[in-house]
Amino acid sequence: MAETTGWIAVVDDDPSVLKALRRLLRGRAMQTKTYKSAQEFLTALPEGLPDCLILDLQMPEMTGLELLEHLKRRGIQIPTIVITAYGDSGVRERCESAGALAFIAKPFWKSSLYAAIDEAIRNDRHEPS
Repeated sequence: MAETTGWIAVVDDDPSVLKALRRLLRGRAMQTKTYKSAQEFLTALPEGLPDCLILDLQMPEMTGLELLEHLKRRGIQIPTIVITAYGDSGVRERCESAGALAFIAKPFWKSSLYAAIDEAIRNDRHEPS
C-alpha cells in the first residue's frame, strides 16, 4: 500500500459511485475529496493538486476526456485513472494521449484500482510539461 500525506480526487456524476469510492479509499486510509462534475473539480483546483485523480469518462457538460485535455492544455499534470463502463480501445488511446496513467473498465476489482493508485502516487507528475 502506498503511503501518502496528500489526497485523492474522485470526479463522477453518480453520487453512489462517489460514496462507494470514498468508502473504499477510506478503508485504505487515503484522504479523498469527491466532486460531482468536472467543473466542480476545476473550481477547486486553486486549493491545490491531488496526488491522484480518479475520473469517470462519461459525464454531462464536460466528459472525463475533455477534463484531461483541458488540464493538459494548461500544463497541469495529475496522475489520472479513468474509470468507465463505456470504453473502447480508441477512447482508451485518446485518454492515454491526454495523460491518463490508467484506464479501468467498470465493474472493476478493488485490487486493480489500488494498484493503479499506487502507481499514480509513485509517479510524481505535478510539474508542468
